[in-house]
Amino acid sequence: MEYKKQNLTKYLDDLSAKLAAPGGGSAAALNAAMGASLISMVVNFTLGKPRYAAFEAELKQILAKSEKLRNDFLELVDLDVVAYQSKDLRKALDVPLMLARLCCEAAKLCPPLIKKGNLNLITDVAIAAVFLESAFVSACFNVEINLKSLDQKKLAQGIKKELGQKIKVIQRIRKDVEDSVGKVIRG
Repeated sequence: MEYKKQNLTKYLDDLSAKLAAPGGGSAAALNAAMGASLISMVVNFTLGKPRYAAFEAELKQILAKSEKLRNDFLELVDLDVVAYQSKDLRKALDVPLMLARLCCEAAKLCPPLIKKGNLNLITDVAIAAVFLESAFVSACFNVEINLKSLDQKKLAQGIKKELGQKIKVIQRIRKDVEDSVGKVIRG
């Protein structure tokens, strides 16, 4: 089944049912898609506003990236289901690993929107960062369990090192965005 073509109720019904898939990996990808969607929303509400005209070119680049990432995340919602059902451990590893990598890329789109995005949507930037960090951490859980099952130490070491670096990046971005938004909304 392609969940990206189904309504949200169908997806959530299946997610909550006694089914092997969709599960946490697919849900993490959907969470990331929502984060990327929020980034796109902020940019769409910002473009064309005179106050942000100086940032228009950069905002359009951010929008192009966030829309591509949104579509990639939506694909991963279904690819996670397929990978799980295939019982192929390498596929089951590759999907959450790709999700983690893409979450890190998407999170990098948030900081510029603090100053260059529509101020009325600043909390949406923070929510996007939180969603992307959450999806990243969720993907890391699935990567770790699949690495354990694969029992390939050299592969595991390389991936764990990569994700160990990326988690520091995404956590810093989320914290910086959260702190910046907090200063704006709390004064």
